Amino acid sequence: MKKSKNNANTTGTIALNKKARHDYHLEEKFEAGLSLQGWELKSIRAGKVNITDNYVILQNGEAYLVGSRITPLNQASTHVICEPERARKLLLNKRELDKLIGARDRQGYSIVATAMYWKKCWVKLEIYLAKGKQSHDKRDAIKDRDWARQKERMMKKTA
Repeated sequence: MKKSKNNANTTGTIALNKKARHDYHLEEKFEAGLSLQGWELKSIRAGKVNITDNYVILQNGEAYLVGSRITPLNQASTHVICEPERARKLLLNKRELDKLIGARDRQGYSIVATAMYWKKCWVKLEIYLAKGKQSHDKRDAIKDRDWARQKERMMKKTA
């Protein structure tokens, strides 16, 4: 078995959207493939991707990732016209698409991308059906997290 030359990212995670857990109640998880161009894949391997301010739109029975930024590499993009923030098609099966469309239209859910990672040789995107949090919900979550941290410290001191 061949060893990879670049072991910089051994976990398989390419990019995370930590802000999503703060801004949304994440409910149901989906895994989607991404339709990428060659220069995008080279940039992703180099770690030049940002999925912080993105969202998923559904139109014509298809899902697209909008707002993610894949910065082109200089050596990979000499002969290709690169669009760093283009809409990228998400590869989902029909049942998953129908479920996403129904939840968005009937129940008012948002669709949020939380992580991009490698699965074997494919780039996958973790998306969630999510409800937006209001400011008081965010404050409650922060208080709960702080209280859990304090409890751990107290338990550690007594043990």
